[in-house]
Amino acid sequence: MTESHYTTFFLEMKSPKELNFKPLPDKLTVVECEEPQYQFNRFLYELVGTDWEWGDLNHWTSDQWRALVESDHHRTWVAYHLGSIAGYYELYRPDGVNTEIRYFGLAPGAIGKGFGGALLSHAIKSAWGWSGTQRVWVHTCTFDHPSALANYVARGMRVYQEELAPID
Repeated sequence: MTESHYTTFFLEMKSPKELNFKPLPDKLTVVECEEPQYQFNRFLYELVGTDWEWGDLNHWTSDQWRALVESDHHRTWVAYHLGSIAGYYELYRPDGVNTEIRYFGLAPGAIGKGFGGALLSHAIKSAWGWSGTQRVWVHTCTFDHPSALANYVARGMRVYQEELAPID
C-alpha cells in the first residue's frame, strides 16, 4: 500500500476439502442468531469494525439493515468467550451458490487470544454447511487487521483478484 492507495484482496475456496480447519479453543462458543435482530448486527458491525475504520454501512437506515439481516440470504453467528462477545461473522448468499463471508472479525478485547483462525474455520465450515453452497469467498483490504489476509490464506482460501484504489 502506498500512502495514497489501498489494496483490496478477493479470496475464494471452491471445495470444502481445501479448508485447513482450526478447532475452537476451550471456552469459546459460537452461536447462530436464528432470530434476526438488525439492531444486534448493527451493534456487532460497530463493535468489531470501529478500530478498522469500517464505514461502508454507516449511512444505512434501519430499513436497509432490516432488509439485509431479515433476508433468507443472510445468516449471522456470534462468538462468546467467558460470556462476552469475542467476535462475529455474517454469511450472505443472494444467488444460492456463492456464499460470501460478508463481515468477519474479533471484538477488540479478543484480539491476540488465538481466536481468529478458529472463528474463521467455523465461518468457512458454516458456509459449506449451508445447503447449495458451491463456492465460499471473502474480501479484505490493507486497512483490516495486519493478520487478516494471512489468516484467510492459512485456512485454505486463495487470492483470485487484487484491486488498488485511491484513499478518499
